[in-house]
Amino acid sequence: MTEVVKKSNKFLTALSIIFIIAGLVTLLPYKNIDDNCFLGYKALCAFTPISTVILFIVGAFFWFFRKREVK
Repeated sequence: MTEVVKKSNKFLTALSIIFIIAGLVTLLPYKNIDDNCFLGYKALCAFTPISTVILFIVGAFFWFFRKREVK
């Protein structure tokens, strides 16, 4: 495996982890928000279920692309 592939592999792994953590952070309750999210509680993100799913899909895409690049 070349050095460029190793660096891009680490970069894509970091990106996928960041997106999945960001998806989890959108679910956190936050009391200083005026409106409830779509799930009915005051979350950090007003579009909680939609943004969480989008961030999980993007994180999974980077994870899959990382695994695919190694082969």
